[in-house]
Parts: sequence; C-alpha cells; structure tokens
Amino acid sequence: MRIQVSLERRRRELLAEAGRAPDAGRLFESVSARLRRMVDFDAAAWSTTDPETALVTAPMLTENLNGGADCFAFWECELLEDHVNAFRDLARAAVPVAGLRATTGDLPARSAQFRKLARRRGLGDELRVVLRVADRSWGVVSLFREHGRPAFDGADTALAASLSAPLAARLRAFARPEPGPLPEDGPVPGRAPGAGAGAGRSPQDGPGPGLVLFDGSGTALSVNEEARYHLGLLPAGPLAGPVGGIRLPVCVVATALQARAVAEGRDRGAARVRVRTVDGRWLVCHASRLTGADGAAGPIAVIIEPAPAADIASIIADAYELTPRELEITQLIARGLDTGEIAVALVISPHTVRGHVKTVFQKVGVNSRGALVARLFSEHYWPRRAPAAARG
Repeated sequence: MRIQVSLERRRRELLAEAGRAPDAGRLFESVSARLRRMVDFDAAAWSTTDPETALVTAPMLTENLNGGADCFAFWECELLEDHVNAFRDLARAAVPVAGLRATTGDLPARSAQFRKLARRRGLGDELRVVLRVADRSWGVVSLFREHGRPAFDGADTALAASLSAPLAARLRAFARPEPGPLPEDGPVPGRAPGAGAGAGRSPQDGPGPGLVLFDGSGTALSVNEEARYHLGLLPAGPLAGPVGGIRLPVCVVATALQARAVAEGRDRGAARVRVRTVDGRWLVCHASRLTGADGAAGPIAVIIEPAPAADIASIIADAYELTPRELEITQLIARGLDTGEIAVALVISPHTVRGHVKTVFQKVGVNSRGALVARLFSEHYWPRRAPAAARG
C-alpha cells in the first residue's frame, strides 16, 4: 500500500511539473526525468505529432540513443514495414500503450524494428505510448530497456496509460497562440481565416516555398535556400542522416517516407505535418511522389512553407477544444458578420448563435469579439496588411 501511495504521489508531481513546463521541449525533459524514477528505463525518444496525420513533428527529444544516426532507419521501418505495436495502430487502440515483449510473448525479434535497430543497439524491450486525448494524437513516446533487463510489466503499462491523456492535453495547450494585443492595423476586416497568402508570413515577409527533393528510396538529394531558411526556424532536435550528404529534421524525412508509403499502397494517410517554429509561427511540410512522362515512379518532393490560415484555425480550434460549429462561428465573426448574419448563414437562431459565442468566449478566455479575433488570428496568423498606397 505504501508503494502505491508513493507512486501516485510521484505521478501527481510529474503532472504538476508538466503543467509548469513552458513548451513541449522542456516538458519532455522534465517529465522524462521524473518518469525514469518510476518506470526505470535506459533510453527514450519523445516527439510531438500532428493531431490530424499523427506524423512526428518538432520538438523531439532522444536520450541515450544515437540521435539522428538511426532516425532514418527507424522511421523507414515504422512507415514502410509491418511490425509490432506500430504507432498508427496504438493511436486507434483502446489502450494507447504496449510493451514489445509483452505483445510478442517474449519474442521481440518478431518486430522488424527490433531486428534491424534495437537488438543492434543492445536494447531488449520497448514500451510505446501514444499521447492521445479525444482520439487525437499529440505526441509519441518510446521507452527502452537494455538487453538482459526485465521486460516492462503491467504496472509500467498502466502507469504510462494513465499519463497519456493528461500529457496530450498539455501538449495540445501549447498550440494556443500567445496572448497579445491586436496587430497594428487590427484584423483584416471582411477576410476569413484561410484567405490571403497564408498565416503568419506574407510573401513580402520572407522567402517562398522551400523544396527538399528525395529519390524514390527516400534518400535526400537536394534542398533549396528557401527550405534552408524555413528549416532554420524549427526547434532544435535530432537530425536524420546524413542522408545523401544532407542532414534534415526528422519530421521532414518522416513526411517524405509517408509519401513513399502512400505511393506504394502501404498507407492512405496524408503526407503532411504542421510544425510550430521557435518564433511561434507555423510551417506546413507536405510531400508527394512525382511521376515521369511514362508514368514511372520518380522522386519525392517535400514542400515547406508558411501554413495556410485554415490549417492554423483547425489546430487552434483543437487547442481550445472548440467544436466544429464553434470554429465555424468564430471564423464568421472574424469575417465581420454580426449575430443576425451568422444566424442566416448557418440557418440557426440568433439565440443559438449567442449561446455558441458565449461558450467560445469562455473557452478562449476573452470577453469581446475583437479580443477573440485578436487572440486566435493575431499578427502571427493573419497575412500582414499591405500599406495603404499599395492597396489603392
């Protein structure tokens, strides 16, 4: 009984520490240190994920692993081969946690990743955790024990499962924009989120889309200067490679591998991730396999560019736990529609609109429409307005 009380106290302290973390990277560092004293693991890998595609984004933390040297092989195996406890399967499982040896009946070599990577690294077991809330994955974790040590047991799995939703909720909250004043000229009147050149950076503010080209097997071939610029805005973390002489963030490589998986009929998921930059803006990386004039499979192109405002609206809606209807009304408010106009547009009563608006105010923590638009579509999310002379 005393051990259980102590474990629960440590769990509460871990979640309190997570609640104080200012960002995902430092959350991973502090939570991993506390969790190690409860689960006793030798190595770990933590990453945020895009809640729509469940692909890894940034930041990412690896501990006592070979950093980016094995990242390409790890994600190639994860996305292109059938193996035990795939993250995409755990994300849909009733319990989003599983131990390798427990799942395989103590035959971990049934896993391709174990055969190709973990065994070579001297690892004997892996406990995988999807950080999930409301059926959306906001992060993934792998905890490893060295060969010869006991397998992760039911108590370890239960503890990890109890942390999945609260840690996911904390990661989700980091997607909220920083509170701040209205942009200098205020929100663009009459323009809906999703209109214009894209959120957070207009064409005048920086370079256009970046391009990273991979060959058909997923080996990086070339990268343009625009891509280098955008990649320089990403949080620090392990780099995959060197791949073809180019070291790239894991999220970019994983997006390319997902495009390959889709092209080869191994998956139907989108090869697309949204990544928050160090200055609070958002980038989107999306990939597809090209084909030649004869229809033969060609290289894989990854485009990196400022995320469209519609993409940002959806992830911020998740962060504030807005329903689809509440997001729809918020977008109409941002376009400048009043209560009656929103009611007509959505074929609902003005009373219903006012009820939704009140709920949105409570969730976002504002008390006026102007403050709502400033909070959700601030200067980091709206295209910057052109000077008056240029607007004509």
